[in-house]
Amino acid sequence: MANYNKVVIIGNLTREPDYKQLGSGQAVCKLTIANNRSYKNKQTGATVSEVCFIDVDVWGPQADHCRQYLQKGRPVLIDGRLKQENWTDAEGKARSRHGIVAERVVFLGTANASENAASEGFSGQEEFSAPKKAASSISGEMSFKDESPFEDDLPF
Repeated sequence: MANYNKVVIIGNLTREPDYKQLGSGQAVCKLTIANNRSYKNKQTGATVSEVCFIDVDVWGPQADHCRQYLQKGRPVLIDGRLKQENWTDAEGKARSRHGIVAERVVFLGTANASENAASEGFSGQEEFSAPKKAASSISGEMSFKDESPFEDDLPF
C-alpha cells in the first residue's frame, strides 16, 4: 500500500519562535500557528469561527531564518509532513498529538511587516528553501528566474 504524507497550511504565528541549538549542533525552531476558518451555520444563519492551533518544527538553516525574521502575528505558509508525538504524562497516562515538520517555510507579509522588513533588506514574501534567487541591484528587490523544468520556451 502506498503512503503519502503532505501538509500545506497558512496561518499566523501565535507566539515568538522558540529557537534551540541541540547538542549535536542541529538547529530547531518551534513555531505555533493559528489557522482560522469561518462558515455560516445553515440552521441559525450565524457566522461561526473556528481556530486550529498547530505546532510546527523547523530544522536546519530554515530554523535560523525563522528565528531571525519571524515574530508573533506574522503570517507564514508551511509546507511539510504530519508527525505524531507520543509520551507519558506525569500521571502515567499515554498522551499523543499531531504536529508538522516543516520542509519549506514561506514568510508572508502584511503591509506593516513588509515595510519593517524592507528597511532590513527583506521583502514581504521570502522562501528560504529555494536555492537560487537573482537579486536586482538597481531596485533592491528580489526577482526570481525560472529554471528548468519550469523555464518557458513559449513565444508569448
